[in-house]
Amino acid sequence: MKTLEDFNFEMKKALIRVDFNVPLDEDFNVTDTNRIEAAKPSIIKVLEDGGSAVLMSHLGRPKGERNPDFSLEHICKTVSEVIGVQVKFVNDCVGEVAEQAVANLQAGEVLLLENLRFHSSETIGDATFAVQLSKLGDIYINDAFGTAHRAHASTTVVAKYFGENKCFGYLLAKEIESIEKVMQTGEKPVLAILGGAKVSSKITIIENILDKVDHLIIGGGMTYTFVKAQGGEVGDSICEDDKMPLALDILKQAKEKGVQVHIPVDVLAADDFSNDANTQVVDVDKIPDGWQGLDAGPRTLENFKEVILKSKTILWNGPVGVFEMENFAKGTIGVGNFIDESTQGGAFSLVGGGDSVAAVKQFGFQDKVSYVSTGGGAMLESLEGKTLPGIAAILG
Repeated sequence: MKTLEDFNFEMKKALIRVDFNVPLDEDFNVTDTNRIEAAKPSIIKVLEDGGSAVLMSHLGRPKGERNPDFSLEHICKTVSEVIGVQVKFVNDCVGEVAEQAVANLQAGEVLLLENLRFHSSETIGDATFAVQLSKLGDIYINDAFGTAHRAHASTTVVAKYFGENKCFGYLLAKEIESIEKVMQTGEKPVLAILGGAKVSSKITIIENILDKVDHLIIGGGMTYTFVKAQGGEVGDSICEDDKMPLALDILKQAKEKGVQVHIPVDVLAADDFSNDANTQVVDVDKIPDGWQGLDAGPRTLENFKEVILKSKTILWNGPVGVFEMENFAKGTIGVGNFIDESTQGGAFSLVGGGDSVAAVKQFGFQDKVSYVSTGGGAMLESLEGKTLPGIAAILG
């Protein structure tokens, strides 16, 4: 696996695919700089070697048309502040204007290209567009895990035109290494905590990881499909009736593979999907009609704690309750605390997937786990066992 450490960038121009698809407020100010900060080490390595960096990214979904609302010029000032270097900007990502801006770039300088998705050729993976991009650097670096599952011109096709002069950036290398730790090389026992609303969205992940884990915690809305499938009463809780046979099959497969499955035994139930609803703690298989389970109960959290603290490798994908409402966040916070304790004790913990990452940030756990993945869809496809096009392109 080629990384930045395999290259010296002195007098070289590095074309770096970054993921600067950052949130902006109504005045076009960046409201979360995490993705820019994540790319900083790779950019600094190039500059410190005596090279220059040409950054390419998308922002939003402009659908192949120039839309000033999605111009990367809005973020140029913030990128300069985060990196600590005055970043130049050019108002296209291919063609004469971009090529001239790159030609003028001196060692130690950084150039940000305009939004790749102003060209529809980017998302369809057009080879001619990829060739134009390839003219803008001597070495290609992919450091955008968030788009590694897309076979776009800038993430996949462009790599073909760099021969051996291509590598992973620090961020993407770390993502690959973290997923490998969970899926292949992690110290046992290995635990996967899968939450979220629906079994259907996690089927392929569950089926793929059953060969890799020793323990599987099922939480969140998925719980009730498993419970009802086994004859339990789930009241008005979210439940995919058509997935009940699948839930039973997953339990059967887990048993055959020697994987211990841990399902909540009690829940905090509410008489309405509201933070102000009346609540009661009930057995997970005895939820009354008119009530719905919205968080893990106290006995469940004790069970989860025991499993988490004895695990040496932990994957967390999905909250175990409706953490967006304060009164139903206790379970997700509890799981975060247990993972923190386990990590301090030497376990490796990886958090990935939109809602779990949001929860980790909301409750301040991002520095208490080993790694928080930056790519939602890419992370999930990796866990499903798929080879991501953006990664294959560098390895190929």
